[in-house]
This record gives sequence, C-alpha cells and structure tokens, in this order.
Amino acid sequence: MSDALKVALLGCGTVGSAVLRLLSEQSDDLAARIGRRVEVAGVAVRRPDRHPEVPADLLTTDAHALVTRPDVDLVVEVIGGIEPARSLLLAAIGAGKSVVSANKALLADDGVALHAAASAAGVDLYYEAAVAGAIPLLRPLRESLAGDQLRRVVGIVNGTTNYILSRMAETGAGFGEALAEATEAGYAEADPTADVDGFDAAAKAAILASLAFHSPVTAADVYREGISAVSATDVARAAEIGCTVKLLAICERVAGADGADDGVAVRVHPAMIPTTHPLAAVGGAFNAVFVEAEAAGELMFYGRGAGGQPTASAVLGDLVAVARNRLAGAAGPGTTGYAGLTVRSMADTPTRYHISLDVADKPGVLATVAHEFAAQGVSIATVRQDGHGEAATLVIVTHRAPDAALAATVTRLREMSAVRGVTSVLRVEGLS
Repeated sequence: MSDALKVALLGCGTVGSAVLRLLSEQSDDLAARIGRRVEVAGVAVRRPDRHPEVPADLLTTDAHALVTRPDVDLVVEVIGGIEPARSLLLAAIGAGKSVVSANKALLADDGVALHAAASAAGVDLYYEAAVAGAIPLLRPLRESLAGDQLRRVVGIVNGTTNYILSRMAETGAGFGEALAEATEAGYAEADPTADVDGFDAAAKAAILASLAFHSPVTAADVYREGISAVSATDVARAAEIGCTVKLLAICERVAGADGADDGVAVRVHPAMIPTTHPLAAVGGAFNAVFVEAEAAGELMFYGRGAGGQPTASAVLGDLVAVARNRLAGAAGPGTTGYAGLTVRSMADTPTRYHISLDVADKPGVLATVAHEFAAQGVSIATVRQDGHGEAATLVIVTHRAPDAALAATVTRLREMSAVRGVTSVLRVEGLS
C-alpha cells in the first residue's frame, strides 16, 4: 500500500470524536479492507481548546481551507445544521473530494442540489448515518433493492419519542412525566422540540421517500405531527383494541384519483398499530424501518438509531465505500429522480382514524353520529359504547378515507349537541 488516503473531519462532538477514535483503533483493519491506509488530515472545530483529546497539529478553525486542501481526498461532515455545512460540502465537492455526511437536516433540505453537484464533479455523496444511526438502510434502498419497486416504507426513526411512548405504555405515565424520565436518562435533549414535535423524523422521512421512490422530496413536503398531545388515555385506548402508539414516518406510493398518475404521500404522526405488527415490538430508544416491495415482499431493519458509537459505525461504513471508489477511479451509484412523482397533500392521503366521543346516553345518538360520518363519505369499521349515563363513550374506528374527509368529520362531531366532547383522535395503521 502506497500513499495514504487523507480524510478531513468536520466536527468533533459526540459523533465526530467517536469517528476519530474508530479511525485510530481500527486503522489496520480499515487499511486491509480499503487497500490503502487512511489518515486524518485535519479536524475542523469552532473551539480548539475544548478538544484536548485531538492532537493540536490536526485542529483548525478554518474548515473551508481544510476541505479544499489539495492533499485531502475525503471529507466527513458531522457538524449538523444547514450552514456552514452546506457551503463547506459544496466547496469540498467542487474541489473533487468525495463526501460522507451524517447531516439529515441538510440532506432533507438540499439533497437535490448536493447530489447534482456530486454527479457533476464525479465524486461520491454518502450519508447512511443520516437516518437510523447504525442500521444499514439507505444503501439497501439505493442499491440492493434497485431492481424492485417499493410500495411503502414505514418506520420508527426517532429514539427519543419511541422511548417516551414505550414508557407511557409500560407505566401508564402521561407525556410530561415520560419526557422528564427520558431527559433524566439522557435520551431527550434539554430542548426536545426537534424530537417530540416530529422535525427530526420528518427530515429522515424526506430522505427515505426520495430514495425509495426516485423522486425529490424535501422536509417541507412532509406532513408532521408530534407526540406532545398523546395522552395516557390514548395509550390505554390503544391497548384496549390490541394496539400500541408509535410515532411513525410513513412514505408510500398512492394511486391517483380518477386514473391520475401515482403520487407519493409522506407523513410523520403518532398512530395506533396492532401489537402483532413487527414495529409494535420495537421498544425503548431503538429504531426500526419496515419496507414493503413488489418482489422482495416485507423486510424490516432494526437496531440502535442514535448515539456516538452507532452513528460513527455508519459513517465508517460509508468511508470505506467511498475510499474504495476513490481508489477505483469511479464514483458509486447515486440517487435517481427519474420518477418525478408528485408529493400528495395530507388532505388527499387515505388514512384511518380511531375516535373517542363523550356522548349523551340517549336513543338515537349513535344513528346521528353515524349519519355525520356518512355525510362526509367516511365508512365506519367498528363502533362500541363504553359506560352509561354521564360516563357514556363511543369508540369508533373508520375505514380508509381521504384525511380531509376524516378531519371534516371530527370538526362536525365537535359541533353536535349530542357529543359532549371529542376526547381522542389518533390515526390507525396496519389494520386489515
């Protein structure tokens, strides 16, 4: 093995420091797998004095100069956010460097532009670590399943929210109590907004949909609801019908109305799923993604979706791949947007609802409620009444209908004199 491949590392936080450590600890194995040694050319950080574990001669605050150095072959970006990451990666690509990134927000917002730049420069842009940590997911979608047609990708892609919902199901706790527990255990950030409001999952859903359906999808295209409104009662209601509540990222190909072309529906929201579904067994801070393909059938990918070590594992996997491509003098397969499918609005997306109503216990109420569903074109799958008198509750599960029709039904129910309150509304997935 002759000259080493030089790597520029952008960022040295939890993930970056793990990447740096693994590059050192596994240097001999990596050299054997790649066919050339890999050396760190420099580490760009904002405050060098906070990184005594990094040799001083490697530290720099001039990230642009580092990524454009003539001797740098590969750039690993783990700083996150949109800027300066976007400008630095475009500069690196423009200088002929292949790039490995863990930046879900950037890829979800500017993936099309970054891929176009990489294609024009003849370099790689890999980002396995951007979705679901150590789980090998993006490359199977992009390469292993390239000969198949995917119909649906459904996943638990945020460990913080899955931990919270798991604890609510296990202990009967409310959202606030479970969030406090997640924070104390280190699963939730001091500001958990990106996780509990679904922003993190929405960015990952955009990346998954773009790869699965060969169509550009951005985070702005993703319908998003978080879990802060999920109550202990919602979780208990789910258990009563053999379901559990999960925050799901759902990417699916949907048929157009009246013979129109297929489109793509991409959404993130809490949903009830049957306890018999493989995703229902995913507990704690783990992630899992369920893929439905025409020929391959059903596949599931499961593992640790976050953390320094798992994410660094995915980064190094990409690094080995792009290093091999670099030595071979060619870039690996990139993404394709040939399908150009339209992203459907949530209003047009077919979904199912589980609705709990606090109603007056008197003759004709059920008929009046059922009439309102029919008026909006929504078919009822099941209905049951719990309690009597002042404690009467109707629990209704619908068949699939456009989400706009279901939302309009709920609005009308809230206006009915026979309905004292709509106590719970959750979407339902995975029921036949």
